[in-house]
Amino acid sequence: MDAINAGWLSIIPPIIAIALALLTKEVISSLIIGILSGTLIYAFSTGGGVIKAVDVTFSLMAQKLGDNAAIIIFLACLGALVTIITMAGGSRAYGDWAANKIKSRRGAQLGTSLLGGLIFIDDYFNCLTIGTVMRPVTDKHGISRAKLAYIIDATAAPICIIAPISSWAASVISQMDGLTVNGAAINGMQTFMATIPFNLYAILTLIMVIILCVTNIEFGPMAKFEEAARNGKGDAAAEAAATDDELSSMNISSKGKVYDLILPIVALIIFAVLSMLYVGGYFEGGMTIAEGFGNTDAGSALAIAGFGALIVAFFLFVPRKVVAFKDFMDGIGLGVKSMVGAFIILTLAWTISGVCRDLLGTGEFVGNLVATSNMPAALIPAIIFLVAGGLAFAMGTSWGTFGILIPIVVMICSAVAPELVTVSLSATLAGAVFGDHCSPISDTTILSSTGAGCNHIDHVSTQIPYTLVVAGCCFVGYIVAGFTNNVWLTLGSSIALLAIVLVVLDKRSKRNR
Repeated sequence: MDAINAGWLSIIPPIIAIALALLTKEVISSLIIGILSGTLIYAFSTGGGVIKAVDVTFSLMAQKLGDNAAIIIFLACLGALVTIITMAGGSRAYGDWAANKIKSRRGAQLGTSLLGGLIFIDDYFNCLTIGTVMRPVTDKHGISRAKLAYIIDATAAPICIIAPISSWAASVISQMDGLTVNGAAINGMQTFMATIPFNLYAILTLIMVIILCVTNIEFGPMAKFEEAARNGKGDAAAEAAATDDELSSMNISSKGKVYDLILPIVALIIFAVLSMLYVGGYFEGGMTIAEGFGNTDAGSALAIAGFGALIVAFFLFVPRKVVAFKDFMDGIGLGVKSMVGAFIILTLAWTISGVCRDLLGTGEFVGNLVATSNMPAALIPAIIFLVAGGLAFAMGTSWGTFGILIPIVVMICSAVAPELVTVSLSATLAGAVFGDHCSPISDTTILSSTGAGCNHIDHVSTQIPYTLVVAGCCFVGYIVAGFTNNVWLTLGSSIALLAIVLVVLDKRSKRNR
């Protein structure tokens, strides 16, 4: 299937999917309709009809499912691991331990954000692991599932995109390598490291999470969810009760210890690092660790790591009779079953991303608008931030946005403002993470709500005001960066603006309650 130049029609599928998701609060049907609208446009533009549109839909879906099969396997292993750890009593033991150590809402939120910062290898792993570990603690301290989902989401992609050793860094570095500015080749690793201080969205999001955790600042729909959670009412209580019902159906061991949770997760982290290096060819020799991570296939590596962690869990639980052999195997089935909803939504999200990127050329259309706009050079970083954000929001993928815009941004800056290459690439990465962070069809957003046990649309609607606040401050920061190309002025002005905006919004929110 060759891509066509659909022009303005190329932005219809994501607009339909996003609008329906926000209106109906039901993401699966919204994605299906968005996908079908795109394949109908493609079919009619290539001389076909409805039958061809349906054929293209399922062919593309099968292709995307095949391309991402390793991620599905990893999620299945992770779902199984989470369920088995729960059956072993590891999660309950950790929850009891954390409940005794963490005495306040502030501590529970800070503990969640700290754990998010420590799990920087991959956002999928981050989202699902943190939700499982911290959900009992946040429930106990009256923190809404929507707030938990936000903290998870805000410490997933933002920490991964500024961590040199992560699946995200590997993707970005591989896409930067080989590009040229004024005839000089770009070193992917060096360029990525240079973008970190200018990656305003990631830095400001992490700062905002800390501020929200240590203060009582709340605004937008999140304030209502938090008030309901503090009072033991509303959706938060219902979600906690649903989780309790789910857990009560399992045969949870009374022999579980805190290390029954910690050791499998530590094993998963170690196996993830080693697997990424193995898949990347590091152990064959002739390359650095950074090159090993740069050459890796994160999906395959994580699938190996998930399987390895299950093996560790087996030998940790079964010989000690914490979990019987039959219960262990049954737990694998239950864990995989728990991920079916995520499998469906992820498959649909990958498919609509493929419709936009592979069939209709949405990215090329948006990118060409930027390239031909003749904007002032100093405004390039700020405009690129907005374009990357809009594109990632519409497509539901940061990585796809990186692939589309990085070559275009380098081309634009090479011709217009070579001195702004680093800042503009940072704006590309920051904007892509922003759009991905608040998109209802983003896999990271989906997995954050899944990990937190939160209704997906509730997570999206409560998170968007927070992401827009950070994005607005970033936009101003990139204007400063475009004129000064100074990291300290850029960071200082952005952080100061964020603090002022949060204080104003908090006062306004309290007056309206």
